[in-house]
Amino acid sequence: MPTPEQFEVTIPSDTAAGQAVQERIVNRLEELSFPARDVFGMRLALEEALVNAIKHGNGMDPDKSVHVSCRIDDAMVRVEIEDEGPGFDVSDVPDPTAEENLERPCGRGIMLMRAFMTRIEYNSKGNRLTLEKARGTGDE
Repeated sequence: MPTPEQFEVTIPSDTAAGQAVQERIVNRLEELSFPARDVFGMRLALEEALVNAIKHGNGMDPDKSVHVSCRIDDAMVRVEIEDEGPGFDVSDVPDPTAEENLERPCGRGIMLMRAFMTRIEYNSKGNRLTLEKARGTGDE
């Protein structure tokens, strides 16, 4: 059984730095032969979460950073992403599937993360997101 990988990294409010962390996690899932759907979903969720933390949480402020902690084993991946922003109330985000919001871009990322992850959870302040994905069976 492969050794679980665990790491923590603090990145600047820069989308290129976020991309590097995303690639590190996705590459590890591929090495562990996670199903393609899981890898795709994790890539999408990580991109949304990291961009949200950098843009919305930290407001692209170069003096603020984003802390990422990750644990990957053969059965599950768990990623926590925390920004230095004021946070938000996830229940205030409009439902992107409601007719009046179909033309608006906000809320889609959260909806996609919920669709692809086994669990997503925000802390009470709304500046830390936990993403969890259990390994699929491969035939999903």
